[in-house]
Amino acid sequence: MTDRPRPHPGPGRRDPGPSRAGITRTWREAPPAARALIGGMFVNRLGGFVQVFIVLYLTGLGFSAAQASLTLAAYGTGSVVGVLAGGRLCDHVGGHATIVGSMVVSSVLLPAVPYTRNFTVLLLVLALQAAAGQAYRPAAADLLSRMVPADRHVMIFAMYRLAINLGAAAAPLLGAALIAVSYDLLFFTEATVGLVYATVVARCVPRRRHQAPVARARPGPRGRGYRPLLADRRYLLLLLAMLISTLVYVQYLSALPLAVRDQDLSTTVYAALITVNGLTVVAFELPVTRFTQRCRVRPVTAAGTALTCLGMTLYGPAWGIAGLVAATLTWSFGEAVSAPTLFLAYPARAGPPDLRGRYLGAASAVYGLGSTVGPVLAVAGWDLLGRSLWWWSAVAGLMAVPAAWAGVRPDAHGDGSRRADGP
Repeated sequence: MTDRPRPHPGPGRRDPGPSRAGITRTWREAPPAARALIGGMFVNRLGGFVQVFIVLYLTGLGFSAAQASLTLAAYGTGSVVGVLAGGRLCDHVGGHATIVGSMVVSSVLLPAVPYTRNFTVLLLVLALQAAAGQAYRPAAADLLSRMVPADRHVMIFAMYRLAINLGAAAAPLLGAALIAVSYDLLFFTEATVGLVYATVVARCVPRRRHQAPVARARPGPRGRGYRPLLADRRYLLLLLAMLISTLVYVQYLSALPLAVRDQDLSTTVYAALITVNGLTVVAFELPVTRFTQRCRVRPVTAAGTALTCLGMTLYGPAWGIAGLVAATLTWSFGEAVSAPTLFLAYPARAGPPDLRGRYLGAASAVYGLGSTVGPVLAVAGWDLLGRSLWWWSAVAGLMAVPAAWAGVRPDAHGDGSRRADGP
């Protein structure tokens, strides 16, 4: 198999499928550039320290908790703007240039953080760094989708997610070791890792031969930012489902620790539940993908969304540790079932090829928005409703599951054997 991107099927044409390739075969037969992209993603996430430790860093400098919270909000806002800009840039200048530019700009801004003491300037630097540091996400997914046949998109994106999850899981441990030496070392190390990822992409991932975007070659509105995507009402429904399910999903970061404490359980129990989630996703996502990649997209996205909302709802009854573990397993399995398809594989084929970066950017932006707003809403909801908050996850599921079903084309198939493109 060559590194040349696989051409997108035109109207009326079908991608080959279904794929019977398993985990090992998909990885072995993937182009070297695709494997380098995934490996580079692991290294990049392994060096993702700032968002994890920024609150501790700021409060250690004497800034207030309110200022630290404002910084997190600015960082989250920058991330959302960054992935939207990254999707547009990907369609305009190509994924290769977008990733390299994103990593270089982010790496230039990071070393300025430890030398900035003015809070307003620090807020601006971190917001800009977040935007630059997240702009690569839709571009990386776009490149990966073009290097691998459509019938293996779901599996290759499950591997992509595995690299992200493993790197993100190990990053706090590495970051803690760096902090023991110096916070300055933390920022300089993340900047160095970003440059390493940019180098991997520059050297190992081939540029697309046509540098000019397809949109320039055809009349119409497709070059006008995100306006063409906003005309795709079906995809907007899917984005709504993504937003609702993300708002529910991120409650494990905010409402769940409060619920554990409400049952007079220790912090160790909460840490164990997070470990259960991580182990479940790592252990089951790839094996489950062997099945879901041969299924229609609609039931996969709907089932995963339903399991996510159901799992959070199961935290409602005070069933003790066993009930908490059962609920965690439920929503974790929902994540393993649908995440590769819902947030990556289907958005990569949901629109015309010249809008692929923007479709992926919109999906990443919705996830980022939900991840930023969700914890704040969950804490406020817990203060207002207490344990009754969990029952609202069921209400959210009643909205998200139909939206996920309606937001996917009826003929879209995980193995690429049906058309998933078009408005």
